[in-house]
Amino acid sequence: MSGKFEATSNMNQHNNEEVQQAAEPANGKDQTKVSEGPWLIIRGFFMGSADVVPGVSGGTMALILGVYSRLIQAIKSINARAIRYAIKFRLRDLFKEVHWLFLLFLGMGMAMAVVFFTRVVPLHELMYTHPERIYGLFFGLITGSVFLLAYSLNAWRWKPIVAMIGGTAIGLRVVTLVPTDTPETALFVFASGALAITAMVLPGISGSFILLILQKYDYILGNISLLGTPETLAAMTVLIPFGLGMVTGIVLFTRLLSWMLKHYYTATLSVLIGFMIGSLYVIWPFQDREFAESVRTQTLPVTDRQVEQIRAGEQPDDPLKSYELGEIVNPEDPAEEQKIEVKTISLKMIGSDPFWPAWEQAQEDDRLSNGYNSIITGLLFMLGGFMLVGLLGYLSNWKIV
Repeated sequence: MSGKFEATSNMNQHNNEEVQQAAEPANGKDQTKVSEGPWLIIRGFFMGSADVVPGVSGGTMALILGVYSRLIQAIKSINARAIRYAIKFRLRDLFKEVHWLFLLFLGMGMAMAVVFFTRVVPLHELMYTHPERIYGLFFGLITGSVFLLAYSLNAWRWKPIVAMIGGTAIGLRVVTLVPTDTPETALFVFASGALAITAMVLPGISGSFILLILQKYDYILGNISLLGTPETLAAMTVLIPFGLGMVTGIVLFTRLLSWMLKHYYTATLSVLIGFMIGSLYVIWPFQDREFAESVRTQTLPVTDRQVEQIRAGEQPDDPLKSYELGEIVNPEDPAEEQKIEVKTISLKMIGSDPFWPAWEQAQEDDRLSNGYNSIITGLLFMLGGFMLVGLLGYLSNWKIV
């Protein structure tokens, strides 16, 4: 028995050494090989799919898939020296400085996921029509990863456990905050961008959820939709501070996180695991979810194809979105020059309360999308996600790399 315990301890110590080395690559240079490309693209695909789901962080998937430390280092490599090289067009030096190959492969996978789960398989619609399956899968993935990471970390000592409990409390507090009214000043928009990008890097905390809490999710998306219209300049006055906030937040926070991983690795990772545990509150597949309408208004010519489709009674396939026509804004002008208000009404989740479904009342429970089937599929997808993480852990020899 003692020999088995000693072997396990040696393996965990070896794993920790490897991760700490990954947190600070040799000479700060990119160690990515072209042969890693397919695997990094697949990992990026999983990260991108997580970012599509509100409440799930791409950082969570990066931690699950073993590229979290490398991701932090890659972002950190975009520094002042790299910016100087870019300005002077010293491309060879720039490529040596920035972990571009790693970011390229990961970015390709994330972009593919966003396109796939918004165009081919509308994940945001399935979250509304079949929430138990989607959230069940992610609940299983996160639960399995908590066990895998804690095992690899050998975190069954009092200090890591205390750090984990603290991280859980913080994560739970964040995901249960109620959205409140906030100002729309440039300074607050800047701060919103910094906080959102920071949350996207942290496992267990979603950047989109932070924007929802700050009441800036629809505000930012609405201004993005104005690009290319006569209101582009007005939109830029919002998006520029937001973008600067994101850049500032990611530059400062990744350096802080990298330093913490290097000097307080076990405590930092324990807190991150706690964040993931806290996020399970809103990822639990059986939730009484509260939605609110978000209305975005734009002005289009009365002859526009979209206006004609709405008049004909056509609506988008997206169950979270609908269109309405408002009033003509210039009725005195000739008919062919008139414009009309078009309202896009979207449903956004603003809150959720987990519950344990009762089998006897499942068919009459409006909180379930499909009665008994919702409970069965939710549990099966949860088990599938848990087993998938176990398979990933087995294939990587239970190491975080």
